[in-house]
Amino acid sequence: MTRRELREQVFKVLFGVEFHDASEFLSQIHTYGETEQAWDFADGAYIAEKCKNIAEHLAQIDDAINSASRGWKTNRMGKVELTLLRLAVYEMRYEEDIPVKVAINEAVELAKKYGTEDSSSFVNGVLGKLA
Repeated sequence: MTRRELREQVFKVLFGVEFHDASEFLSQIHTYGETEQAWDFADGAYIAEKCKNIAEHLAQIDDAINSASRGWKTNRMGKVELTLLRLAVYEMRYEEDIPVKVAINEAVELAKKYGTEDSSSFVNGVLGKLA
């Protein structure tokens, strides 16, 4: 898969996990990889590792999002927007090989694809404050 396709798979996994108990996180990643999308070993390992890393930094990521989003704390955000913000903030803060502009652009593009009419501008605005 391309990096863009991998990022989209990570988004889908993280989005789906939002609807389950946190204790089911690892099993949800495994289940998604078996039922929703056929991954080869390397892609599956990358996706699972990135999802786990985001989960490990979730408190810091959510703190950053909350500090940048005026009037919209993480507990009030739509799940698509929140998931995209978490993914992008993780990439911006913890993955040195991904330029900040790329992380923002990819999140905005995914917001256009999966979010509402206003999702992309919301995601762009929050991430712009964190850049």
